[in-house]
Amino acid sequence: MPEDIGARIRHLRGERSQAWLAREVCKAAGVCGDPVTRKEVSRWELGKRVPREWLPFIAAALDVSVERLREDVHERVPLLRLNETRGAEYAQAIREASQRLIFLDNELTGMPIAEVAARTFKSVHKRLGVGDYDSTYERDIRSAASELAEVAGWVLFDAELHDAARRFNQEALFLAKLSGDRSMELLILQNIAMHSGWLGRYREELAVARAVIEQDHLSPRVEAIFRVREAKGLAGCGALTEAGRSFDRARSLLECDGRSQDPAWSWWILTNEIDGHHGHAIQTAGDHAGAVPFLQRSAEQRGGPVVGHRGMAAARLLDCLLHLRAWRDAEELVAAIVPTVGETASVRTRRLLDEAVRNGLAATGAPPALRDALKHLGDAVRADPYAL
Repeated sequence: MPEDIGARIRHLRGERSQAWLAREVCKAAGVCGDPVTRKEVSRWELGKRVPREWLPFIAAALDVSVERLREDVHERVPLLRLNETRGAEYAQAIREASQRLIFLDNELTGMPIAEVAARTFKSVHKRLGVGDYDSTYERDIRSAASELAEVAGWVLFDAELHDAARRFNQEALFLAKLSGDRSMELLILQNIAMHSGWLGRYREELAVARAVIEQDHLSPRVEAIFRVREAKGLAGCGALTEAGRSFDRARSLLECDGRSQDPAWSWWILTNEIDGHHGHAIQTAGDHAGAVPFLQRSAEQRGGPVVGHRGMAAARLLDCLLHLRAWRDAEELVAAIVPTVGETASVRTRRLLDEAVRNGLAATGAPPALRDALKHLGDAVRADPYAL
């Protein structure tokens, strides 16, 4: 697919510049801060990266349908090529495997791919251990393997398989260091900090974030990511005022011009992502009313590419509305959530929804219609995924 879709984009772009297409894609997505750059468009057109999450916005920028954009494009299954190559093609096959897994993680509301991701990396890890590859391309292969381990670490974390996620993150970091891939190393450190915060290790999250901020010359978007981690760590330690300043700093960084510096993996850090984390920090501190505006903005998903864990803001918003006894708003939100629950593979999201439902059913004064809706949502969350 990468070469085919790249050729299709080049053909439809015609005489217009790559910089023009980058601007138009950002405009179509309704995002600021230029998450798509001329260099990123070049990667798409050369087949170095698959723009799956951006396809609707590329189509809109080129004034064509997604179907026409994908015309004559035949999907490849890159996972099948991992055992067939040894040199540069092996590194490329590993990267394509990572992109396919990322696509599946973000498709619909996420797909359960933790085991597939883990097994895919384990096959690569075994070959690295015995040296079954062309050593001429060792650094590139190790760099590609670090990305695959990072993807596996992320999906294991989202599946709440925390011990495994920690092991894969550490292996990803080791490979990134061996290959000298500092960009991938930063992404992995972000994941490690996030994982620490999720487990309540806020001092650790704060320490990782500040070590990166103090030691690296970061692009605006990457610094924004680590400012969010800093803010979450501060909030977890009770420093809410200081955390608020870090969240504001993160938002302001997205307005900076980092087009020539931001790595491709930073596409997901948008304002509504920051709002979701900010709302969560305020909610955790017990200020449910203060959290609502941030979570509402995050749950709206106003433009930009989607991610498989995007339902988390809605789950947290539901919990806040139930705490505030905003029964009508809660009932409307439940009605909006229910149709997507069956497609939500994120274990973290499903657990948050289940906790919100249980809290709502335990609350006194909830009207019968809301209680019925919550029971229906609870049944959907706990439904057998193999039932038809």
